[in-house]
Amino acid sequence: MKKKYELDYTQLKNNCSPSDFSFQSTAELTPLDGIIGQERAVKAFEFGLAVKMKGYNIYMSGPSGTGKTTYAVNSAQKLAETEPVPRDWCYVYNFENPMKPQAISFEAGIGKHFKDDMAELVVQVQKELSKAFLSEDYQHQKLVIVHGFEDKQDEMFDEMSVLADEYDFMLKSMDSSIYFIPIVNGEPVENESYDVLSEEEKVMIEKKNQTLQEKISPLMREIHKLRKECDKQVEELNHKVGMAAIGHHIEDLLENYKAYDRAVSYINDVRKDILDNLDYFVEEEQSEEEMLSALLPLLGKKQEEDITLRYRVNLIVDHSQTQGAPVMVTFNPTYNNLMGEIEYDSEFGSLTTDFMKIKSGLFHQANGGYLIVQAHDILSVPHAWDALRSVIKTKEIDIDSIREMQGSTAAPVLKPEPIPIEFKVIMIGSTYFYDFLSDCDEEFDKFFKIRADFDYEMPRTNENMLQITRFIKGFVDREKTLEFDVSAICEIIEYSSRSVSNQDKLSTRFNYLAEILVEAYTWAKLENASIITVEHVRKAIYEKEQRMKLYEEKLDEMLDDDVIMIDTQGAKIGQINGLAVLDMGSYTFGTPSRITATTYVGKSGIVNIEKEASMSGHTHDKGVQIITGFLGQTYAQKFPMALSCRVCFEQNYNGIDGDSASSTELYCIISSLSGLPIAQNLAVTGSVNQKGEIQAIGGVTQKIEGFFKLCKKRGLTGEQGVIIPISNVKELVLNDEVVDAVKKGVFHIYPISHIDEGIELLMNYPAGEKDEYGEFPKDSVHGKVYAKLKAFAEASKPGEDGW
Repeated sequence: MKKKYELDYTQLKNNCSPSDFSFQSTAELTPLDGIIGQERAVKAFEFGLAVKMKGYNIYMSGPSGTGKTTYAVNSAQKLAETEPVPRDWCYVYNFENPMKPQAISFEAGIGKHFKDDMAELVVQVQKELSKAFLSEDYQHQKLVIVHGFEDKQDEMFDEMSVLADEYDFMLKSMDSSIYFIPIVNGEPVENESYDVLSEEEKVMIEKKNQTLQEKISPLMREIHKLRKECDKQVEELNHKVGMAAIGHHIEDLLENYKAYDRAVSYINDVRKDILDNLDYFVEEEQSEEEMLSALLPLLGKKQEEDITLRYRVNLIVDHSQTQGAPVMVTFNPTYNNLMGEIEYDSEFGSLTTDFMKIKSGLFHQANGGYLIVQAHDILSVPHAWDALRSVIKTKEIDIDSIREMQGSTAAPVLKPEPIPIEFKVIMIGSTYFYDFLSDCDEEFDKFFKIRADFDYEMPRTNENMLQITRFIKGFVDREKTLEFDVSAICEIIEYSSRSVSNQDKLSTRFNYLAEILVEAYTWAKLENASIITVEHVRKAIYEKEQRMKLYEEKLDEMLDDDVIMIDTQGAKIGQINGLAVLDMGSYTFGTPSRITATTYVGKSGIVNIEKEASMSGHTHDKGVQIITGFLGQTYAQKFPMALSCRVCFEQNYNGIDGDSASSTELYCIISSLSGLPIAQNLAVTGSVNQKGEIQAIGGVTQKIEGFFKLCKKRGLTGEQGVIIPISNVKELVLNDEVVDAVKKGVFHIYPISHIDEGIELLMNYPAGEKDEYGEFPKDSVHGKVYAKLKAFAEASKPGEDGW
């Protein structure tokens, strides 16, 4: 047999020593500025920021906790500080089509001035117009016009009165209306008096009335003409007085905003509208009837429109206080939060709205700058992705009420003028979401042409270890905690390597590292320590694990009570200790699992009992098929395979996946076929290919620690250990308890590269190699398996009994 090779304790973890550093605590360090271990991603991200062409938005992919969001925000803000402040945007009343508010843009800060100036204009207009129209001069000029009309009207009334007398009628005027009342026997006849007249008298009155109407018709037309002329002259006077009152205010506005054509056009529209509605601004004494009519809205009638609303400005984007380009970050990207919305008021059972109820969204606020969103949030919120892709594609924001999109409102629908948009989107998410969007949206790759991939690990170099210590120093300064001494730093470095299961790597998922820093500081404070040491870090790690160990402890109890059956001594045929890793979210642990195999003559081949029970995944099923390939390649070159085999993970009720137990299952089958027992003091993990080569698996550290814990409880014999793939050695980051046991020689770890090495370790018997004739030595494991399979093949040949 080949000589056993086992690992030395120095190979089980990469110790970090205080001598690796030139300082005694973080008090001697400066905080980290930037991000560590993401050179590829940083290069891609910076290039994406530099490209200003359409479609060069950035998708930052990678696992959570690697600092993507923090880096994106800091980098974007740093660049944004050097860029120009974008324009202000506002909506104003559209005098031609009130349901389509107009958008006006200004240089940064000018929008607020415009809003304030328009508000002041309304105040001044009301004040100046009231003053002008209540002045003695205006009243005198108006009276001259009105009295001139009244004098001429009185003359015409006198002529009509004379004509009325000629035809036995009396002239009566009321509220600018003229009535003719018949005179009979010297008395006016009205209502009931008229009804008692004879038919002859009524006919006579009607004839006289017709003649009278013909006579006075020219005079009535002349009066109507005079009234129109009077109204015209009063209107011209009002226009003249109104212009005199507000003209200088309007001219000042036109001068101040002459650089903005749309603002100039709007101001001119405002002037025209004010002059067309002068009556609104002039306060007149109300009669009792008018005062009563003012109360009618309370009885359900719609109130008179406040026309000054037309002159207000809805400033939806105000950059008066902004420095550089905006950087907007959102974790709640609802449709309305992104696109903005149009609010509604409920008035007497109906919905109303106007341009002042238009509210901006993040797209408006990010215009001219940067928008940072989370892919998960965008895809989780209805319509959010549709809104984002629409804006990226059309480069404009067209505000639609979400109720309008869903067809659930009967209110008047505003259609605000779309606003041109230009910002860079930085989307942060996992690789899964990137692939999902790329597969589901054929234009996604056009919209996000830059992908910055963030790694979850980085090389464990002296430089990177120093950068982690500076990260810790930044945490200390930011959170005002105690300093960390060098022993604590070393423990954190080792924890970082353990997090990625690699002696030569460090984790870049700094949010998990920060959790340990917070908890170590808390334990130090509870002890009234003056500095954070290795003991506080170890306490933080231990307590963190303890909080998540309930399920693991339940399994341990079942192992202790032999509810779950595992042998750690002796040897058995067709039975082996496999190793599994259970993932509890942010905590994983290893546990042993008994695997058994039975073999007999038949044609069914290897039957995976887990698969038959629908409890195995595709990768595990693939591993079983690989075993079949190995058996056929190794033993069935001269006769057909006549094997039926059942392989089972005993007491497994939760399902299984992965191929890390394929070598373990193969050992178990070989044991059953050869009749040689497997040592139960060893546990095995490792994938195997069809050529018998042992391949790397995941969770090797946790698997070893899981079996060691069980062996320690039952008593270490000095013979127990674990067989692992040699390609996993660099991934060993074992705890000090296992390292110490290996150092003392009471626990062993055997790295192997081929199935034959594992056979000899497990069965303490030569595996055997084929000779020049392709035959295995009879007194070898492979020889015994070969002989058994050959016997199966002979037994399966058809005979007299029908076989």
